[in-house]
Parts: sequence; structure tokens; C-alpha cells
Amino acid sequence: MSKKRKIGIHALYAQDPIEADRQLWGRESDPQSRRGFLKQAGLAAMGMAVGGPIVFAKHMPAGLIPAVLADPAATPFALEGKHPDLVVLNDQPWNVETPAHLLDDDLTPADKFFVRNNGLVPPEFNVDQWTLTIDGEAVPEPISFTLNELKERFSEHTYALTLECGGNGRAEFNPPAKGNQWTTGAVGCAEWTGVRLRDVLEAAGVTSAAVYVGYYGKDLHLTKNPDKVVISRGIPIAKAMEDETLIAWKMNGEDIPVLNGYPLRLVVGGWPASVSGKWLTRLSVRDRVHDGPKMEAPSYRVPNHPVEPGTEVKPEDMKIIESMPVKSLITYPKTGAMIPQGKRLNLRGHAWAGDRSVQRMEVSIDFGATWQTAQLSDAPNRLAWQRWTAEVGFPEPGYYEVWARATDDAGVAQPMVVPGWNPKGYLNNATHRIAVKVTE
Repeated sequence: MSKKRKIGIHALYAQDPIEADRQLWGRESDPQSRRGFLKQAGLAAMGMAVGGPIVFAKHMPAGLIPAVLADPAATPFALEGKHPDLVVLNDQPWNVETPAHLLDDDLTPADKFFVRNNGLVPPEFNVDQWTLTIDGEAVPEPISFTLNELKERFSEHTYALTLECGGNGRAEFNPPAKGNQWTTGAVGCAEWTGVRLRDVLEAAGVTSAAVYVGYYGKDLHLTKNPDKVVISRGIPIAKAMEDETLIAWKMNGEDIPVLNGYPLRLVVGGWPASVSGKWLTRLSVRDRVHDGPKMEAPSYRVPNHPVEPGTEVKPEDMKIIESMPVKSLITYPKTGAMIPQGKRLNLRGHAWAGDRSVQRMEVSIDFGATWQTAQLSDAPNRLAWQRWTAEVGFPEPGYYEVWARATDDAGVAQPMVVPGWNPKGYLNNATHRIAVKVTE
């Protein structure tokens, strides 16, 4: 499928700030980051571009591209079974993200749930013959279960669990990192139903030698070589034995969509979604850290210590990503909202924090100079995102940005700018922002 399309100034700012600045202002600039910091951008010209004066401009970081200009253009084609407004980043394999305003549901519907695939969707298969094999150094001998045996032999459990791609937010890093240029939409929280991985491992006789559990799926390598493994990542045995780590077959009470792993997948909340293997056929209980494809550096790893942007990092100086950082989204209103002067604006969104919970939620209308506390709801269960709401007023007509910031129960808050650069563009948890115009 061809993805050729005209790139508007909004998308161009997200992809190439220098070229966008040349087109909009007639000159070049030197962006400090993919988030859109440009040196000495003229506020008057910027005001013309956003359609009104930028209120609180004195607090605006030097040359910040307004969110209304940094918003990526929508893709002109849709994927069957998914909402038509989802953004297709890649079709070989499928990688599809959800605009923030479509993530407003308490539980993300299947048609709005992002897709992050490393290979091709499996060719036709017979679900009645689907089996899951448990093997590896830390089980006495391999054992297999059919899908029906899993359902009949083990207790069923349901949890709301947040899955987020480790590369969510990659589009904001500079120098750019290779890979799908996710903005904010590679995340979702659905209700997953299945059996606890722990129960299945115990039935297989897992021994004290267990260190890691690696998965294998039925997805097809892009070369279409059936013997070549696409991706085989894993988790430490302690994470595997948590109550919420599931071998799942339902999503929001229905069969999991094929694009998201039907008929069977792992669901490991709070960690990068790459450890939640789709089209699951085998689990290997290892006596060492798993060494399958995409476990090696730099895949899903970050530097052990901060590095200068653009630095080449040696494999031995990188660590595996585990719990995801604290993060939040504004899901209502959609960026670009227009409201009359004197009207207050209701805001809502979600916040999550990997293995932790969110303790505090705040919003700002003056580029982070001041913050207002939002109302934060409890999660329905551990590792689910939390709903937040707030109401804000604006002192005068003009252009505003609403920023959202979450703080976890260890006191760690989202940074206001893109955090430490890393070669693969992982773990961007900078504050989300939307554009709002107040009219006279």
C-alpha cells in the first residue's frame, strides 16, 4: 500500500522543523529538539499562524512551536476493523496509532486500540488446533495445552491493563531515532480476560532455576521465511508470576482482534508492550535472561547513564527497559478547540505510571509557569490507567496551550520537555499539550 501524501505545515513541523520554518517564515532555524524548540521565532508571526495573540507568551520557551502547528496530519487511509481516524505509520508491518482525542473512553475499544506489529499477521490457521507449549531449562519437560484446555483447566481472570509501546513519543527526539515515528497514540487500556501466566507455569512444574520467561508467536517474518523468528522477548520470572500477567483470549469481553494477537497473547501491564507477545504459541522458561530476537541491544534498551544526543552507545552500556515511566494524556477536548471568552473549559484524560500508580495530576494554561491540581480517580485495578478531570478558565482572548503533568507515587513527575535522548527514541514521557483558542 502506498503511503504517499501531501505533507502539511503541521506534519512538516513534526517531521522536519528546519524545512517547516523555512516554508512558514522564509528562513532556516536550528531546532533544539523534535518537540519543536526553534531559536528566536517571531511571536508576531507565530501569532498570525495560530490565528490570534499568544496569551502568556512571556512564559513560552524560546521558539517553541505551538501545539496547533506541531499536530501531525491525519493519514488518508484506514485499516479494516479499526477506526478510520487512526493514523497508519507503516503497513509492512502494520503500525497504527490512535489520536489522543480518540482515547477518551475509560476502556479503549478494540477499534481504537493501537497496533504495533514487528512481522506479518499469521496466515490462516485453525483455532481448534491452536496449542501453547511450555518448555525451557526451568521446566522438567515440555508440556502443551490447547486453547480449550487453557480455558477449562485454569481459573479465568479479568483485569484492565495499560499497554504502551516503548517507542511512544519517538517523533519528538532530536537527532531523530529510527523506527516508527509515534507521537502520543501508541497506548491503550483495555479489559483483558484469560488465565494467569503463573498458574500455567506452575502446572508445567517451573523450578527454582527460572530467571526469565520468553515468548514465541506465530507472526510471519517480513521475508516470509516460516523458520525465521520475528520477535521473541521476555520478562523476569518475578514479573511473570504477578497476578495481573495474563495469557489472554478476550479483549473487552470479545475475541481479541487479529491485528492485536487473536486468538492468544500475553498481556503484561505496565511494561513496554513488546513483552506482551501476540499470536502466542510457546513460552520458554529460561535459567538466564532470554536471548530471543529483539532482546539484544539496542532493541528496547536505553543507556545506563545520560548521553549527549547523537552519541553512539555500546551494547554493554545499555539496560533493558522494564517498568514504563509516569505519563498522561489530554483526551478531551481535541487539540485546536475554540471556545468563547468567559466560558470555562472542561478537561479530561488518563494517567498511568508503569508498575507504580499516579498520585497527583496537574494542568497548566501558561506554559508551565503555574499549575492547577486536577481531580484524579483511582484505577479499577493495579496497572490500569487512571481517569483525571479538570476545569480551567482563560483571562482574555487569544491562543493558549493546555499542558498536563502527572506525578507517580514515588514523587517522580513528567518532565515538561523531552527527556534524555537515547539511540532508539524510547520512553518519551514529556507533558502532553493541546492548542486552545479563546475568541472574543
